[in-house]
Amino acid sequence: MPGGSSDSLYRKEALEAHLGRGGDGQVLRLIPRWAVWTFTLLCCAFVFALCYALVGTIDEYADGVAIVRVQGRRELTARAAGTVATVEAQPGQRVGAGQVIVRFHGDTSERDRLEKELRLQLVKVLDDPADQAARQQLVAVRAERDKARDLVDERLIRAPEAGVVSDVRIQPGRLVQPGETVASLVPDGARFEVIAVVPGNYRPRLEPGMPLRVEIAGYAYAHAEVAIETIGDQVVGPTEIRRFLPADLAETLAISGPVVLVTASLPSRRFAAEGKTYDYYDGMLGRAEVRVGSRSVLFSLIPGLESLF
Repeated sequence: MPGGSSDSLYRKEALEAHLGRGGDGQVLRLIPRWAVWTFTLLCCAFVFALCYALVGTIDEYADGVAIVRVQGRRELTARAAGTVATVEAQPGQRVGAGQVIVRFHGDTSERDRLEKELRLQLVKVLDDPADQAARQQLVAVRAERDKARDLVDERLIRAPEAGVVSDVRIQPGRLVQPGETVASLVPDGARFEVIAVVPGNYRPRLEPGMPLRVEIAGYAYAHAEVAIETIGDQVVGPTEIRRFLPADLAETLAISGPVVLVTASLPSRRFAAEGKTYDYYDGMLGRAEVRVGSRSVLFSLIPGLESLF
């Protein structure tokens, strides 16, 4: 066979070519190239996931309902019973101090008569300053005029200071009783704050100064981050918490389980959403969340490791 005889199974040229290389042939490749790249990619993904599990964290939040409130808001009430004549200011309108907001029907004829009589008595006193009877009459008429003017003014609802009318609850022709609220005024110096109702089991982990994230309902990606100012000392139930909230909002909130109140001041009376700027209004609802802690991803996946380390 080495001599290349005719009894050999291989051709002479094939044997010479094989012996002339002086080495073995290459190993047969049975694994495709894409399988190698896939295995490498899986190994890299495993290493990345392991590193993230070691250094990554998962935040824990206490979230609940947020309510916008206005501190310093003035409730304007009727001082005497009467029928509304005109409403001279609408919600959102700016008014000055002393500006009339609501007028009631009233008899002004007596006041006008006393105004005329006062002017006549004043002319008599100026003509004869020594007339003591005219002076006494002038004082008496002036007192009656002031009383009549006060009676008319009691039927007027005026703005006690400059601000914006936020709510008008009456219409012309309605009968209003003494003490009934007819309108609300937000003064220029009013402070806007947010009241958050969060689960009560987070109370030991809440502290003043922690960041509170507030997002108004209906305005996606529009949020404000403020610092917590006060935290309720007691964890109370749904029925008890409604005593600390405005009566007109307490019944509309879906509160379940023990909760605690958290308050914080808003940075301004306006917020931006979707490229536009809007005003905060008393009673607006939203979501509030407080970051109360963080936990390692690895410990979250395997809780038993936390007790070991």
